Formats: sequence, C-alpha cells, structure tokens
Amino acid sequence: MSRTMTNGHGKATATIAFDTWCLGGHARNQGVHVYAGQLLSHFREMGTEFGIEIAPYVSAGADNEANSFTAAPGFQPRNTALLKFSRVWRYGGACTLASLQGVDLIFSPHCTSLYFGSLAPAVVTIHDVIPLMGHWGLPRITQILRFFLWWSAKTSRAIITVSQYSKMDLLNAYGLPESKVSVIYNGYDKTVFNTIAPGPGLPQLLKEFGVARPYILHHGAIKPNKNLDKLVQAFHLLIERNKNLDLDLVLAGPLGWEYEGVLAAANQGPGNVVFTGALSDQDLGMLVKGASLAVFPSLYEGFCLPMVEAMACGIPTIASTSSCLPEISGGVLRYFDPESVEEMASCMEEVLECEELSRELSEKGRARAAYFDWQRSAEQTLDVLRRQLANGN
Repeated sequence: MSRTMTNGHGKATATIAFDTWCLGGHARNQGVHVYAGQLLSHFREMGTEFGIEIAPYVSAGADNEANSFTAAPGFQPRNTALLKFSRVWRYGGACTLASLQGVDLIFSPHCTSLYFGSLAPAVVTIHDVIPLMGHWGLPRITQILRFFLWWSAKTSRAIITVSQYSKMDLLNAYGLPESKVSVIYNGYDKTVFNTIAPGPGLPQLLKEFGVARPYILHHGAIKPNKNLDKLVQAFHLLIERNKNLDLDLVLAGPLGWEYEGVLAAANQGPGNVVFTGALSDQDLGMLVKGASLAVFPSLYEGFCLPMVEAMACGIPTIASTSSCLPEISGGVLRYFDPESVEEMASCMEEVLECEELSRELSEKGRARAAYFDWQRSAEQTLDVLRRQLANGN
C-alpha cells in the first residue's frame, strides 16, 4: 500500500498520524493533555505550510478532546472505534491501524502506546523519566510505565523531550545517541496566564474556597514528585515564627496519588491550608493572578508548566534547585533545597518581607516566561517530524 497521498497539484504529500489517546478524559487536568491539545490546535493551521497532512485519530464513542477538531487543508481527522478501547489501543492497536492505513509516520505526544518500527515508524514525546525516580501510584503501574518508557526510548525513530535536563536523563538511562533526542520547550496559554487583572470573579472564587487572607499558591496535581508535604510544613513554620505574615496556603489542583501525607500535614500546624481540587482554566488563571507568592518545591519535573504560568502572570515565584526548574526559569528566581523545610520557609519569608525583591522576581519572571510559546513549539515539532520523514525515504 502506498504511504503517500497527492495534493490537488499532483504532488506527493506525506501523512503523519497523531495519537490522541492522551486527549481523553482520563488525562484531563494533566500536563500531557494540555501539551497534546495545544500542539494539535497549532498543527491544524500549519499542515499545508509544512507540505504534510496531519491525521489525528478521533472517535465519536470516546470522551476525547480531539473530536472537537474539524477538518482543514492539510488536517484530516480519521475516525476509529478502536480509540474507545484504551488497552487495545496502547498495546499495539494504534500502531497496527496506522500501518494498515499506510501513514508515513506516527507522532505520539505521550509515551504510553507501543509502536513497532517494522509496522509504522514513530516519533514520541517523553516528557520526563519520573517513573524511574520512584513509585507512580501502585508498584505494578510503576513497572508498566517503566516498560513503556524503555520501549519508547529504544524503538522510536526519534524522541522529543521538553528540557535539557530530561534529555540528559534519557541519554543516561537508556544509552541513547544524543542525535536521537530533540529538546523542544513547551509554551503556555497566553490568553489565560497574563498580567491582565483577574477581574470581578476572583473575590467570589476565594469566598467559595474560604480564602479570606492574602495567599501563597501552588498549582498542579498533588502527587509525590511535587513535594507538597514539605511545602505545607514550611508554610506552618513560616506562620509560626513570623506573626506579621497573616497568609493562607492554597494548593490548587486535583488529588493525584499518595497525597495522604499532604492532607495530614495540613492539619498539623498553624495557618489555613486550602485544597481547591481541579479548576477550569478561567478559575485557575484568576487564582494564580491573585496570589502574593507562587512556590514550586518539586523534587523532579520534566518542564513544570505551572511555574511558567505563574511567572507569566507576574507573580513573584520561587522554586527548588532540583531537576529542570533552574533551567526552565532561566536562573532568574530565588531557589531553595527542596529537602529543607527550613530553607524553603526562609526563602518564602525573604520574598514576602521584601517588596523590592518581590518586584524583581515578578519582572524577571514575566520576561523569562515570554520566551515560551506554543506556536514555536509546534513549528519545532513539525521540523523534527519532517526531518524524520526525509530520513525514512
């Protein structure tokens, strides 16, 4: 079967299938869902410019955001009932379908589908190697994810990752040639995260959550790599030793896994800790803009989009020294040892007590965040895909 189609001028046009599994409802409120949705949205406008056809898989019977994307020149969704069956899809179904349809290349914005190069070559985004660092939920789930990571790293024609730090982790973990891994930074939604005032809805939102004071914010799913138990402990220490600071701590985001320690820590000291659960983009944007300080104490991240979002809103931001956080933030923030509750509390106190420092972090953070752009990310991703098409011919 021919692996190309022709456009209206008779010129061969390569077809790239887009694995949309991570746009399903199961991944909503996760970074990979945002990443896939943003790239697909930009790809829809860019297919003809790059001389290719993007073919995202959709399914009327599946809860999948890709279903909302309509056809356009160079962008032709392909309906398949197979997408409804998650396990079948990920364990070879997507690859087999792409092979039968004769696509030239598969792009997967996640690394939890198995592709076989002999059937259909794939370019896969591996955002991080967090499953190698510890448990990702249940031990069995961790082992499965480690297998997917290994498989994607070894069998993909090329790999995209989202920071230099993650690239080095991939090279070291799997012995990959450096040329196989391309670093393409994420963007952020500039219509939501910006310096425009949050508007009249913020007071009502804060009232709903019982936030009656200025607040320190962290947003993102509550899971072990976020290190939020130590953030809560540092907040308690801050409130206990500095009576001038009358603040709440707001943890905005859904409960992930192994969050029991965070919930328990919230009740073990002074100060009010608020858990909002998952929020709409509009509510989250307002909440971020209203914060006095944003804190990201993660032990490990592949990119840390929430940190960039806070910086883009001009919120004074501090972060841990771990993994990619200094790289992505450009070294313009204040940093602390994520294992030290004392150092974290002192860093928060320093910024909250010094208006000049707070203003400096706001200005430098906003300038750094402006570098990250989904349009650029999509263009660079399509460049990688186009190079792999050329290498495969």
